Amino acid sequence: MLESLIAAALSAGREIMAVHAAGPQVTYKNDCSPVTEADQRAEDIILSSLARHYPDIPVVAEEAAASGHIPEIKSDFFLVDPLDGTKEFISDKQDFTVNIALIRNGTPVLGVVYAPALGVAWTGEKETARKLFISGEFEPVSNHSIRCRAKPPMPVAVISRSHCTPKTEAFVAENGLIDSISIGSSLKFCMLAEGAADVYPRFSRTMMWDTAAGDAVLRAAGGITLDMAGLPLRYEIDQSNDDMLANPDFIAWGAPPR
Repeated sequence: MLESLIAAALSAGREIMAVHAAGPQVTYKNDCSPVTEADQRAEDIILSSLARHYPDIPVVAEEAAASGHIPEIKSDFFLVDPLDGTKEFISDKQDFTVNIALIRNGTPVLGVVYAPALGVAWTGEKETARKLFISGEFEPVSNHSIRCRAKPPMPVAVISRSHCTPKTEAFVAENGLIDSISIGSSLKFCMLAEGAADVYPRFSRTMMWDTAAGDAVLRAAGGITLDMAGLPLRYEIDQSNDDMLANPDFIAWGAPPR
């Protein structure tokens, strides 16, 4: 399954970069979040691939969900964010990603995160996480395994560029996190997974498709994402809840806290 998800992500990334080169046209959804033709084109490619390879596994995808299309979930399902970091994409930054995750029993068990502008991707499955280097022709050329690092004497926090809050700043200060890195999209999880940072606190709204793929990579690399009760973040869709696809606040860790 992993190879087909990588192929879908790379194909979506090719389309995203084509729109990026031409200059995206921006519109706004009902929640006032920006969307471009790259979001929809990438999602169409991924949904087509998943339907072809895994017709019996339902898919919850950002743009389809925004249009009210949320399938009934009974067991396994995919979460898809075709373009995470749309604000960064529009601003001509490079930290935007394609995200595909498989959820099983509320846990992200397989994930692919692809940063097409950076030419890198990350994968997580079981206890194996890898970083892939992607050519200009959108083909993998090399890869190596990655693991979270042990907590160093001076841990590094990674925080959202677009959604830093006073609560986040307080957490950084209270925990003596002198060094911090500000970056967009699901790259924050990947930085923890490859040992470039140690903790990612998130105290503002995220959706399940924003985090699932990066969370899968992080868990495969030895890290964990915890809710505010200290329990592993769950991906369970309660279709009786109007806000069924939103995550609670969470803290992602490279070395799990003791």
